[in-house]
Amino acid sequence: MDASLGIAKSLTGIEGFDDLTLGGLPSGRPSLVCGSAGCGKTLFATTFLVHGARDYDEPGVFVTFEERPVDIAANVASLGFDIDDLIAKEKISMEHVELDPQEVAEVGDFDLEGLFLRLELAIDAIGAKRVVLDTIESLFSAFTNQAVLRAELRRLFDWLKDKGMTTVITAERGDGTLTRQGLEEYVSDCVILLDHRVQNQISTRRMRIVKYRGTAHGTNEYPFLIDRDGFSVLPVSSLGLDHKVSDERIASGISDLDAMLSGGGFYRGSSILVSGVAGSGKSTLSASFAHAAAERGERAIYFSFEESEGQIMRNMRSIGLDLARYADAGLIRFISARPTFYSLEMHLAIILREVIKFDPQVVVLDPISAFMESGDRLEVQSMLLRVVDFLKGRGISAVFTHLNHNQDGVVATDAGLSSLMDGWILMLNREANGEFNRELYLLKARGTAHSNQVREFVMSSEGISLLPPYLGETGALTGSARRFEEAKTRRLEIERLNEVDRARKQIEARRRHAMAQIDALKAQIDDDEAELAGVAASEADYRRRAAADALEMQKSRRTSDGE
Repeated sequence: MDASLGIAKSLTGIEGFDDLTLGGLPSGRPSLVCGSAGCGKTLFATTFLVHGARDYDEPGVFVTFEERPVDIAANVASLGFDIDDLIAKEKISMEHVELDPQEVAEVGDFDLEGLFLRLELAIDAIGAKRVVLDTIESLFSAFTNQAVLRAELRRLFDWLKDKGMTTVITAERGDGTLTRQGLEEYVSDCVILLDHRVQNQISTRRMRIVKYRGTAHGTNEYPFLIDRDGFSVLPVSSLGLDHKVSDERIASGISDLDAMLSGGGFYRGSSILVSGVAGSGKSTLSASFAHAAAERGERAIYFSFEESEGQIMRNMRSIGLDLARYADAGLIRFISARPTFYSLEMHLAIILREVIKFDPQVVVLDPISAFMESGDRLEVQSMLLRVVDFLKGRGISAVFTHLNHNQDGVVATDAGLSSLMDGWILMLNREANGEFNRELYLLKARGTAHSNQVREFVMSSEGISLLPPYLGETGALTGSARRFEEAKTRRLEIERLNEVDRARKQIEARRRHAMAQIDALKAQIDDDEAELAGVAASEADYRRRAAADALEMQKSRRTSDGE
């Protein structure tokens, strides 16, 4: 929706709230902020006023009916708001109005004319555009006639409208009504309800926009956070499936795992679930993703809900991952907190806020199953779904670990997130021959052909390796059973090679004997051929001589006859 098509709005400067309302509070109109004590009404109003004076060139008047101005300034100083400086620059005017019911009773009839005069003087003195009235219940004590009270209250709201003041009025929540008098909510153009509740000893703050005249608005409850960074609202309904996708691959830090994917790693921006039983190596695998990101010069945040930063660093050193070096370099940041320390909404707000501040390329949440004790299954799934959508929207690769309580053929996660993930790695401990051995299954990798083989997950001081599958007669073997079978195979191979060598030698001996026999026969043949050649030569010589003798005798006879 285009905010320009509706009423004019004034930015509050409250992170998330201006996005949620498409521009802030209605300009020149009164807005009511109501709720129980301690829910953050005054802080909301102060933040609205300070940002207006400091960032949007809209000076403001703060009228307090309860706390002294010096106390309010001290309360918000811890949030980085220097009200005294803004007062000195005539950007903010603080007015403390005290009403004593006994004095009012002595005077008789009472109206708000004096308040109007003080407000008008303060507004004109600094050219104010914004006004805060905190809290309005203090005015009610001065009125004994409810009809007069309602008329004066309506006159106050109309007067602020006529002056064009963008106004925030705080009020205490009543019994069964948004406010104690139940009237302010009807004459205000915008009504915001702040709630501070405690469930299962966990504090939760939530906001709901009850009414907003002239513009569309969400009616859901939204978590908000009050801490050292001020007042911030998480507009969870704005998260959706409009994230961009990437064809780039990122390394997991485990070359054997990357080799199981045809592209050599998961896509950047993927959400990867690592589930398994206790001790199967989930945290180690997820830490490898963060370490690999730091090696590439990228930033990574590791949200730990079970272990401290120092414990994680010490444990990862045993497999050759020096996370401390990258933490000192500002590439890896650890945030550790028990899931029960905050509500689900507060965890969500903190996660998203820290990601925005640090702007990492890889995020690890270890383990998400720890949240199951902080709320029911649907609330946990909703919270984690918002985290997944938020990280995808920023193109951040995320690794979520999940503890499975059994491995008897059940691979579903308690949080029901497997269908939301782009990749799913299942890690199990298998008992065989009196020992446990770790196994890794790559169950899912969207958009990528991947290996369906079971790999043995081995951790050592040199890192993590995934051994190729070894199939025995009873299936895939791991641990000592694998080593025994490999040794047995090696022995059989040696015996086979020895038998081949013996056969080769026997054949070679027979071959040499046969060749010797062949050589002897060849020699005999050569002798026979030589003897035959000699006989043939003798026969030829005999014939030559016989022919010569015959010729000689013939000549001799012719001579005798002539005589």
